[in-house]
Amino acid sequence: MGALVVPVVGDSAASAVAEANGVCTRPLLREVIDRETGSTVLVPIPCGSTRETVCVPCAVKARRLRIHQCREGWHLTEDPPMRPRAVPDADPHPHDLDEARWADDGGVILPARRVRRRSVTRSTRHLDGFPELPKKTMGQGTTGAVFVDEKTGREHRPSMFLTLTLGSYGRIRDGVPVDPASYDYRRAALDALTFSRLVDRFWQNMRRCAGYRVQYFAAVEAQKRLAPHLHAAVRGAIPRATIKAVAAGTYFAAWWPPVDVEVYSPDDGEGMPVWDSAVAGYVDPGTGELLPTWDDATRDLDQPAHVATFGKQLDIKGLLGGTPDSDRAVRYLCKYLTKSIAGTYTPADQDGDDVVPDPALEAVQAARAAAYEAHMDRLHEHTSVLPCGPECGNWLRYGVQPKNATPGLTHGCLSPAHERDNLGLGGRRVLVSRQWSGKTLTQHRADRAAVVREVLEAAGITPEDADRLATSKTLPDGSARYVWREPEHIAEVTYLDVIAASLRQAMTRRAQYDAARQAASPPGSGPPAGPVDNRSATAIAA
Repeated sequence: MGALVVPVVGDSAASAVAEANGVCTRPLLREVIDRETGSTVLVPIPCGSTRETVCVPCAVKARRLRIHQCREGWHLTEDPPMRPRAVPDADPHPHDLDEARWADDGGVILPARRVRRRSVTRSTRHLDGFPELPKKTMGQGTTGAVFVDEKTGREHRPSMFLTLTLGSYGRIRDGVPVDPASYDYRRAALDALTFSRLVDRFWQNMRRCAGYRVQYFAAVEAQKRLAPHLHAAVRGAIPRATIKAVAAGTYFAAWWPPVDVEVYSPDDGEGMPVWDSAVAGYVDPGTGELLPTWDDATRDLDQPAHVATFGKQLDIKGLLGGTPDSDRAVRYLCKYLTKSIAGTYTPADQDGDDVVPDPALEAVQAARAAAYEAHMDRLHEHTSVLPCGPECGNWLRYGVQPKNATPGLTHGCLSPAHERDNLGLGGRRVLVSRQWSGKTLTQHRADRAAVVREVLEAAGITPEDADRLATSKTLPDGSARYVWREPEHIAEVTYLDVIAASLRQAMTRRAQYDAARQAASPPGSGPPAGPVDNRSATAIAA
């Protein structure tokens, strides 16, 4: 990683022009030396952020890539290959590992062979009050059932769009609790912090009950009340009764020590527990007494510290591939991927008006904005101090050593889940099963680039070699021809210089692509639909 080239005073116009033209506004700058010719070139590299608060153009590109990925795998009629596991961007996740058996060890999903016997005995006990799940023999396919219209004989292979939400914590109006004092912020925070584990359980249970290897593309978003919910495109059709039964019977039991009372706080007189290298553990800052270890604190629990469940609200839609409804669902699913959890909704979104000329209405809008900010602050107060998992540093606040404790945890947990922008949801916002499309995100990105390259080549335009400066290219003696490094004279390069170089490159590529599309269009047909933005590479090849 290198230093970001960040806009400074006077560069706002350059940043605005870059954003308007879809060019990264916060590029990384690298110097590439050609050891064969001795020439040096400065290369701006897009930051690749997925958040529009950081870089709008990069976030928009990331969202388009996810739309492409969602479309490509949703309505497949044949099983795609299994996606490789050992891939950095393959989104490895417990629910993706179809071949493995999983068990619950104090709230963390681990391979069953690593789980101690006492943890398996406790965690596999079915909690009272939850219905038994329906059972069905698991098949090996991923495409779901085919239905035949008795009148026409036509075959249909519908898929589904699901929305799962959490339960209520109190009455809400305009996204804000009617009575903040009675709103259950603690349960809301714990639900958000354990939401990913609850979602894991849902997909595990769904595969056991649906009778086939259910594949999905899911996005985690925030409702206006800031509670997380899940939108999921599911390949194949599952009976509604089965889905409702699985949602009602799915829960995550956090077999953690109690989190009702904070024993230590960095704001009190004695402060947080401190690491004692002599005993290899954390001790009380005043008495020096060793805090209970995670194993000791969880050995004799008779009930979980928290049980996360889904709410009663469950939306199920059946959709056919290639229909406008399906296309709208994909865009809706990916709508808020560029926003943080806390930044998903603004007062303008809630009121529906960006400009309110009436002073009385302006006062109402300002009051709603203040109430919404206060609601976020109260929720963050809980998500910042509650633990996000067994290894969270926040356990020191509750007088317990985190699991696998190490020095340096006295300042709390570094998980993004505790940040105000995330409000308990610090993990991935997109969950993709391994046989969704059979491709990694990098492969989908390469597909989109290949479509552009094919259009250019068909028009007789030689596209820029993507590997022209690759470190894999060598000299006759076998050494690398190109050497990448941080610029030695970075102070001499202005932000305007970098943005200008990026704009020139982007405009040249865009002009070439537009010319190629125009050449490929029959006379009078007008410009063709943009293949990169709204079609998959597979569809074009077909």
